[in-house]
Amino acid sequence: MAMRVLVVEDDRKVAEALREGLQTEDYEVAVERTGEGAFFRTSTEAFDLVLLDLGLPGRDGLEVMAAIRRKQISVPIIVLTARDTVAERVVGLDAGADDYMVKPFAFAELLARMRVLLRRGRSPDARQMTVGSLSLDAISRKVTHSGQPLDLTLREFELLEFLMRYEGQVVSRDTLAREVWKESGRTASLDNVIDAHMARLRRKFDDGGAAAAKMIHTIRGVGFTLREGEP
Repeated sequence: MAMRVLVVEDDRKVAEALREGLQTEDYEVAVERTGEGAFFRTSTEAFDLVLLDLGLPGRDGLEVMAAIRRKQISVPIIVLTARDTVAERVVGLDAGADDYMVKPFAFAELLARMRVLLRRGRSPDARQMTVGSLSLDAISRKVTHSGQPLDLTLREFELLEFLMRYEGQVVSRDTLAREVWKESGRTASLDNVIDAHMARLRRKFDDGGAAAAKMIHTIRGVGFTLREGEP
């Protein structure tokens, strides 16, 4: 599964250069040129990493980053900016950046820093994921809640694995159709299938007496998110 990267950059030439370079490295790339657009995309879609320019029209990068973190979206963010003073770097990191690169930068170094953050985001082991009292082992395909095993079908397992991978982020039905069902186009009948699988997942949590059912939240008109507490 290709890693999804959101490039937030208002300079078209820079944005396209990043898109082309990242696609060559087999990343799936989306581009936004405004702060509002970036906030909407990160709130309604799942990304593995965000490359964020600070000097955006309207809502600037610092505001967008702070808003993303207030929504408890933990996607790694690398700031790409011409602001190069120590004080400005500190402000960016304090606002929620995971890394900070000053333009111009070497593309090879950007790729290396992205790899570090993507490894960290999946640490200690991408095969083992835990959200609250939910645990999933991608190799043995075992899922437990509060230590009790959950009996899931292959598709239910894949669905839960995807939601856990993007914990706290809103995953749209379009994304689930593409990444879990491997369908290039979303249809009404597929939406019904996705909703049916989601309902069965919740019932299985309920059958085990698990509060985990309340971890899967439906965001009306958008998709789903898995997290502890209200979205």
